[in-house]
Amino acid sequence: MAAPHDLAQVNIMRLRAPLDSPELAAFVAALDPVNALAEQAPGFVWRLKTEEGNSTALRIFEDDTLVVNMSTWRSLQTMTDYVYRTAHAAIMQRRREFALPMTEASVALWWVPGGHRPTIAEAEERLGRLRAHGPTELAFGIKSPFATVNSATPPPASDAAGQR
Repeated sequence: MAAPHDLAQVNIMRLRAPLDSPELAAFVAALDPVNALAEQAPGFVWRLKTEEGNSTALRIFEDDTLVVNMSTWRSLQTMTDYVYRTAHAAIMQRRREFALPMTEASVALWWVPGGHRPTIAEAEERLGRLRAHGPTELAFGIKSPFATVNSATPPPASDAAGQR
């Protein structure tokens, strides 16, 4: 039985070099082990991936220099335990070697109905919303979480671009 709500997360990274470059060899080598660790983590529900087992071939914001990672979790606590208390943290500490700094929000969280699989279009909308409006129940960050109350409801279609 699906949980009433899952926590969706998207994070994007602007690569310093092409994925097949020597500069990103350590990052690419870490993808499979870190992704496998996520899938075995308590509270993990789903992650975006292609047949290759990761999401590096997928594009967000139609930008070839961005890589996207998206997953769903049972709770903020289970997600942050994985992010900060596993081998994932070690690769995150090296992100400046692999990624260029981003001035806009590159991580967004939001609540979804249990079992829902977010799309890249949804992730783009949530990142755009967070960038335009700051943290709200429809898009927030790890340091500005919102409870699940009514927050798994998608925004009205007329407000999908953040316009009122």
